[in-house]
Amino acid sequence: MVRALSLISAIQSHLAGGGNGRSEKQNPHQKDHTNSSQARTFFVGGNFKMNGSKKSIHEIIERLNNTKLPENVEVVIAPPAPYLQQAVTENKQKTVYVSAQNSFDKASGAYTGEVSVEALKDLGVPYVILGHSERRTINKEDDAFIASKTKFALDQGLKVILCIGETLEEKQANITLDVVKRQLQAVVDVVSDWTNIVVAYEPVWAIGTGLAATPSDAQDVHKQIRDFLATVIGKDQAEKVRILYGGSVNGKNAVEFRDKADVDGFLVGGASLKPEFVDIINSRN
Repeated sequence: MVRALSLISAIQSHLAGGGNGRSEKQNPHQKDHTNSSQARTFFVGGNFKMNGSKKSIHEIIERLNNTKLPENVEVVIAPPAPYLQQAVTENKQKTVYVSAQNSFDKASGAYTGEVSVEALKDLGVPYVILGHSERRTINKEDDAFIASKTKFALDQGLKVILCIGETLEEKQANITLDVVKRQLQAVVDVVSDWTNIVVAYEPVWAIGTGLAATPSDAQDVHKQIRDFLATVIGKDQAEKVRILYGGSVNGKNAVEFRDKADVDGFLVGGASLKPEFVDIINSRN
């Protein structure tokens, strides 16, 4: 009788453990993995740069409006400044947001040609791209100025897509990490809360050239960027920061980055103007 009761007890225990003699409590190692890359919402940004017309941007937005987009992907489009209001008004997708391509670090004043954060907020634009290599080179924006603009935008309630990346010469000199650390450190010096910053690693040599970093190379740099951020803003914050890859991303090669744990999405240039932008948005699903 005792042996029979013991056997029944053992069977009940086995069934309570899911049929494998173990409880349903999650493996701590599995939990760590889930809390890292899987906890960061996949992000796809489209930087239209100085391209597009009222008609073509309407067509891009209509394409997005008429597509069933994945709910687990955040999409941001950045048209030229004259079309920001149009983009905000015409966008009907809940997971699609509009971004400016630049903003200034002063509220208002005699700054001809600049875009104020308040003007962007007035239009309902929640994001701004700062630090893009074309602004760094063509407009001679240095690390300190980009950091100042980043802080000002964040303080006024915008979210920032912060671009970093090395030139071909810097890559060939094997100083990629030195360059991106310097660019990040300038922002770290003035911003302590990185909740509303998305980092976009865009190797300058890959932008618009048709060349792209291999998925393994991108993962390696992204991992080292996250490790660096962990040392300067803390591991908890660093694990939550999304790090995007940019540089000749298209509908065909985007899927090759699918299994890279520290590649949290893309900042897309030319391909964001084409139908393949939807393929990039769907590349993680």
